[in-house]
Formats: sequence, structure tokens, C-alpha cells
Amino acid sequence: MKINSPHPLLSITFHQERKRAITQGVLESASSTFLLLIAIQWYQAGLIAKSLLASSANCGMLLSVLVVAWVARRRWQLTQAAAGFAFAGGIAFLVAALLPSLITLVLGGLLGLISSSCIIPLMTQVYQNHYPETEKGRLFSRTNRYRILVAILFSDLAGRFLTGRLESHPLLLACYALALFSMALFLHQIPSDPLPIGKSPHLLQAFRHLKEDHFFRWTLYCWMILGFANLMMVALRVDYLASPQHGIEMSPTQIALLVGVVPNVARLFMSGVWGWLFDHVDFYRLRMILNLSFALATLTFFTGHTMNGLLLGAVFYGIGIAGGDIAWSLWVTKFSPPKLVAEYMSIHLFLTGIRGILAPWTGFWIVAHYSISTAAWLGAIMILIATLMLFREPKKNIFLDS
Repeated sequence: MKINSPHPLLSITFHQERKRAITQGVLESASSTFLLLIAIQWYQAGLIAKSLLASSANCGMLLSVLVVAWVARRRWQLTQAAAGFAFAGGIAFLVAALLPSLITLVLGGLLGLISSSCIIPLMTQVYQNHYPETEKGRLFSRTNRYRILVAILFSDLAGRFLTGRLESHPLLLACYALALFSMALFLHQIPSDPLPIGKSPHLLQAFRHLKEDHFFRWTLYCWMILGFANLMMVALRVDYLASPQHGIEMSPTQIALLVGVVPNVARLFMSGVWGWLFDHVDFYRLRMILNLSFALATLTFFTGHTMNGLLLGAVFYGIGIAGGDIAWSLWVTKFSPPKLVAEYMSIHLFLTGIRGILAPWTGFWIVAHYSISTAAWLGAIMILIATLMLFREPKKNIFLDS
């Protein structure tokens, strides 16, 4: 790929991020599919275990505010701190692989995915520092394609491997450990500076932006409603296909196809398109289009009750998540002061963590007391509300700003 910038760190960052994307593709199957699948079909896990696994990555996001402040106070280089967290996550998955049980699966998955997700704001600051303003979306989408392609291939292979041999799942957990150890190595190769120490010395210093920045605050309201609906339904996808109570009870190969392969194929094809749109289109317009994709994905997947409906819902979800990867990961770089990107991102991640923990519990509770269709319609209505809220922001009229 041609890199249109003389920035000395851009090339190093981009090439190491391409390699790290491979490990992220492997790990993505853990959070989206296989940890829940193993818990449900091998250990017959209950509500608490399923909800903990479904929200594990979001627990790391919840801690990101503390991580950013802690890394800043310690004056650690951003990528070196991120490498340390990734290595710790690898240890957690390795223990789960060596001592297989429901408890170690939940704890190892929880700690492993916490470690991998809490580094997100640190890397967003690295993108801000190393990538040109007009190419962030393009560069991110290029590396993300590697992640998506690996997620497709690994989901398919892991699904085939586990079909008929779920007792061999510790080998899959060992693969996740290896992915995190490799991620730590790639992160270690990227030079970076420490975060600037903020005006306030305490660990919750980033929360001041909620009070001071009205535009940031209103956008986060919209994210909260949309994100809660999405995360509630994403947590139910594997349960919907795997649990006998829903009348489908598919094999690991079929579940991997609908949850891991089909969405990621659509995501792979659309990633570059969304990257270009992020660099050239008003963010709110972009967000509204993405919201419609997620609403369609929710309704077609959970209310169609046919294989065609499941496939169509998987495609719509892949289209939406392709744009969501970029919009969710980079949107603060458009609105925050350059030196405060990590702090802004940590608040965004903190709120993502809150909804990511509460949403799976809510979804499972609704299904237990009502139905999967009720949860799907509620999710779609919440997405519509979040979309309508984007019209209100007084500081930036999306129809006049062109």
C-alpha cells in the first residue's frame, strides 16, 4: 500500500498494526462466538456465566478511564503499556487452556478479553499522533481488512474443529493465548510517547470533559442508546442459534457460519467503503446510515425465523459493523483536542463498558420472561430513537453543513 505521508512513525505503526490485526481477528472469534458456544453446549452454563462471557470485553472498556490515567501518571510509553496488558491477557487464556473448567473458562475469558480491550484508548491516541488527519479512516480500514479476513477463516476452521469434539476446546483457548502473546510482541515494536499529564492529577480526570464539552456529551447520549440496543442483541446471537429453548440448536459449524463467517465477508467488502466515507462525509450522516443497517440486521435475524432471514440479518450486521469498526474506533479524533484523544476515548469506552455489561443481562432477562422477538423489536426501536436524536444537536446541523 502507498502511504501518502512523510511522517517517520507512520510506516512503522501501519506495518505493525497490520500484523496485530491478524491476532485481533483470532481473538474476535472468542468474544463473538466460541467462548459462549463452549459455555452453553459443553458446560451447560447458566445466566451468570453466559452474561459474564458476553460482557467480558466491555469490562475492559469500563476500566479504560483508570487505565489511561494510570498510564499517564506512570509516564509509560503508550504501546509498551498496551503490550504489557496484552501479555497479561495471554497468561489468563493459557491458564484456562491448561486447567479446563467452567470457572477457568469464564475467568480466563473475562481477564483475557479485559486485557485486550482496555488498550483501545491508548492505541487511538497512537493513531492520532502517527496517522495524518485525512487518512485515518483509510489506514484503519486497510489494517482492519486483515482482522476481518482472519476472523472469517479462523471462525470457519474453529467451528469445523469443534463440531463433534467440543472436549478439545482447550486447544482453541491456547490459540487465543498465542494470539495475545503475539499481539504484545507487535505492539512492542511501535515507538510511542507517554500521555501528557492532565490538569487534574486524580485517576478520574477525564470525566471533566463531560461537563465542559456539550457536543461530546450529547453524542455520547446517542451512542449509549444505540450501543445498548446493539450489544443486547449481539449477546443473544449465539444463544439464539445454540440453545434448545429457541428451537434452532445449530451445530458449531452452522453457528460459526452465521455469526462469524457471513457477517465478516460483508464486513470485508464494505470496510474500505466506510473508511473513505469516514474521511470525507459528515460524521452524523455516516452514523445515521450505520444505525439503519443495525436496525435491519436485528429485525431480519431475530424475527425472520428462516435460514434466508438469518443470512440476510448476518449480511446487514456485517455491513453495519464494517462502518461501526471505524466510526466507533476513530470518531473522537474528529472532535477532541489532539492531545486529549485518549482521555475522550476512555470516556467513550467507559460508557461502552457500562452498556456492554448491562445489555447482555438485559437481553437474557427479556428472553427468559418474554421472547426473543420482544427483545429484537425493543432493540430496533432504541436504534430508531438514537437515530432521531442525531437531528437535534444544535452545534452542528448535518443538513446545512456540507
